[in-house]
Amino acid sequence: MKILKFKNKQKYKYIKKVLVKDLVLLISVGIHQFEKLKKQKVKFNLEITTDSNLKPEIKSIINYETIINSIKKLTDKKHYELLESLSESILDEIFKNKNVKKIRLKIEKLEIIKETKSVGIEVIKTKI
Repeated sequence: MKILKFKNKQKYKYIKKVLVKDLVLLISVGIHQFEKLKKQKVKFNLEITTDSNLKPEIKSIINYETIINSIKKLTDKKHYELLESLSESILDEIFKNKNVKKIRLKIEKLEIIKETKSVGIEVIKTKI
């Protein structure tokens, strides 16, 4: 008689994400002359998917503080005419980290059209 041994081999598939929610900065953005003269409130939301196979260690994590500081640095002194060009600059900066697999970025102008709560764009970019 043959005895069968079953090994409990649980396999998991999961996703790791870093979130930045409702980061509001006063920045220079827009195509209109009045937008070039006065900074406006803009809200950023990010969902950054990381390599789920990496162990959580200081050198392998995506540091949300670094992400926020990068956005502040990009928007501090430069005027962006389009949210789309601002989004590409942000995506390029975040993707410098090799552990980033996918980014969902939402940028909203909060005070530009009085009949709305916000207007903006959402971009999803994935490494292939």
